[in-house]
Amino acid sequence: MKLFFRLLRTILGPVMLLKERLTRPQGVQRAQAEQARVDAACQKLALYQFNTCPFCIKVRQEMRRLSLTIALRDTQSSAEHRQALLAQGGSPKVPCLQISNADGSVKWLYESNDIIAYLRTQFAAA
Repeated sequence: MKLFFRLLRTILGPVMLLKERLTRPQGVQRAQAEQARVDAACQKLALYQFNTCPFCIKVRQEMRRLSLTIALRDTQSSAEHRQALLAQGGSPKVPCLQISNADGSVKWLYESNDIIAYLRTQFAAA
């Protein structure tokens, strides 16, 4: 079964990546100072993902729509990122947004719809 899904991803992956590239949304335009504030806030975020995951693509598209520069950590090609996600987040499931708070605590947010809702709450244009 695992081999089947790996084969399916190998075949469909390039198609999904092409579709993502062709349907890139236009990012929101912010004043320079506001975009600098958003960029600074994004420094506290990291998205654990892999390129051909449809749910990860959905989150990356929303990041583009909101003009967010969030660090991407590929758990498929990096054993280090996969291990960090499992050890600190508790599950190897992607997508997962790592949120580092000002007090030093870290929150791990799973589920693409929850991640998108969080990003919209924090960064949607007023």
